This record gives sequence, structure tokens and C-alpha cells, in this order.
Amino acid sequence: KDPSPSSPASVSRDTSPSSPAAGTHQEPQGAPATTSRDAGVSCPGSEEGAQSQDEKSAGTSQAAPSTRRSCRDPLSRKSTMFVEFLLEKYITKEPILQAALLKTLNKKYKKHFPQILSRASGIMEAVFGLELKEVDPSNHSYALISKMALPSDGSPSDEFKMPTSGLLMTVLGAIFTKGNRATEEELWKFLNALGYHAGRRHLIFGDPGKLISKDFVQQKYLTYRQVPDSDPPRYEFLWGPRAHTETSKMKVLEFLAKIIGTVPSALPDLYEEALKDEEERKTESKSHLTRGLPYFV
Repeated sequence: KDPSPSSPASVSRDTSPSSPAAGTHQEPQGAPATTSRDAGVSCPGSEEGAQSQDEKSAGTSQAAPSTRRSCRDPLSRKSTMFVEFLLEKYITKEPILQAALLKTLNKKYKKHFPQILSRASGIMEAVFGLELKEVDPSNHSYALISKMALPSDGSPSDEFKMPTSGLLMTVLGAIFTKGNRATEEELWKFLNALGYHAGRRHLIFGDPGKLISKDFVQQKYLTYRQVPDSDPPRYEFLWGPRAHTETSKMKVLEFLAKIIGTVPSALPDLYEEALKDEEERKTESKSHLTRGLPYFV
């Protein structure tokens, strides 16, 4: 069952962030997509800009313990503000100056600048594939370098290396935490809590609903099917064949852990399953090698 709110940060089996208004991709087709400043890691229920986020009470959040703790943690809220700031600068190609970042913090938090920037930098790298580097120490200016521009060796696929892989890994993580299958409602509760909303245009990903329900399914990263014996019909998402081939439960768990600021072993039930999956993969790989060897008498 779900861990108590007082437990350490965890994303455990049957636990997912939730927000009061969890949507599905079955929203009215004619609804215009709106542009959101959400960075994909906002506190649950956040609908406004970074400044108003900071004024809201995080105690009303109904997210999973890890997300609730993150939203109550002022430094996490500040790092979310930094992520939004960095994303906007990346999109507009404006310079990123330490002085400008410091201006977003009041005096109380300026001493925590290195820690806040470090958290934001980790999220930018994990979710968006953008590495924050200091390019001029004299005036403390930074640049976001896309890690996706590195030469591809063909594995994993180029599609998986696109910036949308951050959203895909988040979806795969949501499915993993829900017992390796997640209904539409469960998935969108999880994603809404992290700032992704169907029909609301994201600065990097565009419409997350289309990416998840159409693109990722067509690319076979996700499997979308009707829940057996559901009446009225309900639908669920599972990992698709390409997800099983191009990533693993351990890699997805490492991704989730990085986002919430912990380590995989701090999520014991998921970590145990991921370790078991790693062992099964090794056994299967050895089996394939053995079958391919010639037999000598």
C-alpha cells in the first residue's frame, strides 16, 4: 500500500503523484492547445508562473510522498523556478547570467544558490537532455548544451535520443511504478502532478497528449490497449517492445530517482524489481550467446 506522508521520499509500487484535475487524451478535439510555462517538474496543481507558485501552500498537494515532500521543500520550488527560467532562455536564445538567476531569489535563499542551481541543472539534463555549463567565469554566464547533438552509434535509436525522450522516460517510469501497466487516468494523474497536461502546449514537447497517445504508440515505445473485461471500456498503457529493447527498468528507475533527488536504492520495492530485471536480461543474453556457439564433440 501507499507509504505514509511522513515516510522518506519514495516513488513506490501503486504510488503516483496526483493532482485535483487529472486529464486524459480524450479531451475535446477542438480545444486549443495553450502554451504552458510548466517545465515538466512543477509542483502538483500548479497552473501559474513561477512567482505565484512560490506563494502557494504546498500542503494542499495530494501527490505521492516524494512529490509532496518536494513541493513542501522550498529549495525544490526554487529549483523548479530555475528550470522554467532556463527553459525560456534556451528557447529565446538569450544569455543565462548568474546575476539574473540570483534576482529571482529573495535574500533568504541566495545563500542556497549553488544547491538550487545544482538541482535545476540535474533536472535539465535528465528530462530535457540539456547540460548547463559555465562558459565565462568572469561574469558567471552559462549556456545550455544539447547532449542530443552527440554522434549516434545507432543504439539506442535516434528517435529515443530526441529531447522527447525525457517525457518518454517519465511515462515509462509512471507505468513501472503502477505495476508495469497504468490506466489512462492513473498515467495522467501522475503526469499532471509533474506539470504535463494533455492539450496544453509545452515549451519543449509540444502537446504531451499527442506524443503519448499517438507518437509513442506508433513508434512502439508504448502499448495502448483496452483493460480486459472493463465495462464501460477503460484503456491502459504498457511498455512497448522498443522500450523493452532500448532501455531497462533500472535505467528508468535511475531517471526517476534523479528527478526526485534521491538514489535508486532508496526506492526499495522498485529497486528490487529492477535488479531482478537486470539479472533476467543477463541470463537471456548468455542464453542467446550459447545458442549461437557451434557444438564441438
